[in-house]
Amino acid sequence: MDDLALRAALQRHWDASDANDFEAEHDIYREDAVLDYPQSGERIRGRRNIQESRFVQPNKKRFTVRRIIGGGDLWVSEFVLTYDGVPSYVVSIMEFRDGLVAHETQYFGDRFDPSPSRAHLVERVG
Repeated sequence: MDDLALRAALQRHWDASDANDFEAEHDIYREDAVLDYPQSGERIRGRRNIQESRFVQPNKKRFTVRRIIGGGDLWVSEFVLTYDGVPSYVVSIMEFRDGLVAHETQYFGDRFDPSPSRAHLVERVG
């Protein structure tokens, strides 16, 4: 797959994630895909196990993609994942093999208040 096709597949994946379309959401993964969550120390092996882990997750989820960057077999998506109205900032690193995700690593970060010590140096966004 070329970069345009992979970018389109990623956009379909995140759109399906936001719509809770669990079948379309997981079309992007190889059957033997691996998903890592370093912050919780979890690894999930296999497309069906990844799909089930998301299906059984009880929170109401929304996905807002901020950007998708990459090329070849390495792509990074930055998005806001909102669980029950509470946003978490997420980076997903996807490694492709033969046009499908072979390995994904997701990092999560919660909002925090800005430090007063640097208030004179920053502009507020989002």
